[in-house]
Amino acid sequence: MRLNNFISSCGVASRRKSEVIILEGRVQVNGKIVLAPFFQVDPENDLVTVDKKTIKLSEHVYYVINKPSGYVCAVSDKYDPVVVDLITDFKGKLYPVGRLDRESEGLLILTNDGNFTQNVSHPSKEIHKEYEALLNIPINLKQLERWRKGFEIFDGSENHLVIPISVNVIEREPLNQWLSIVIGEGVKREIRLMAQQAGFKVKKLIRRKIGKMKLETLKTGEFMRLSFSDLYTKILNGGTV
Repeated sequence: MRLNNFISSCGVASRRKSEVIILEGRVQVNGKIVLAPFFQVDPENDLVTVDKKTIKLSEHVYYVINKPSGYVCAVSDKYDPVVVDLITDFKGKLYPVGRLDRESEGLLILTNDGNFTQNVSHPSKEIHKEYEALLNIPINLKQLERWRKGFEIFDGSENHLVIPISVNVIEREPLNQWLSIVIGEGVKREIRLMAQQAGFKVKKLIRRKIGKMKLETLKTGEFMRLSFSDLYTKILNGGTV
């Protein structure tokens, strides 16, 4: 098992953060510092420490939550409450799978399984996300067609051409202000940025689906613990939470 995967699977940090920890020289395997994230370890027989503390594989847990507005998708934050604090029946470390910005709501997965996080989040897996967005003013057909062609978005470091998989009007009051938007990429605040380029502001943003798993019964702030197989089945084959 790769060292960065092992550290992530132990719930110490995400896979990317685990690589940073390794490169900082904070990880030892059988008493020797290892600086290679892809170094192979035997979880049963090798002694791995981070900052001189022994780590071991922990039981993987999987939660889905209906994230409320006002919570940050992070483990800790200096200024805002974090979404992991909403999980009240588990005391270990959990990490959000993907992100919803502070103002956004809806379906979110939390887990301590770094490999699962990587698999679900990577664009190559083609696990799309569906959102419902309430615009500040009605959208017309010409604007809708323009949105469907995509926008060039700057994520803070580089530009990305983001083309949504679909954008459709939802028949809901206020009319022509609710959109269903399906995306396959993970650019930060992409829906809000696309709306801005199209001349709109997003008043409300709800993630409704991850893959084929749909948010229906969980009320705002409520969560549900699922087994790995149940969660993956819902994502790949369909199901409600």
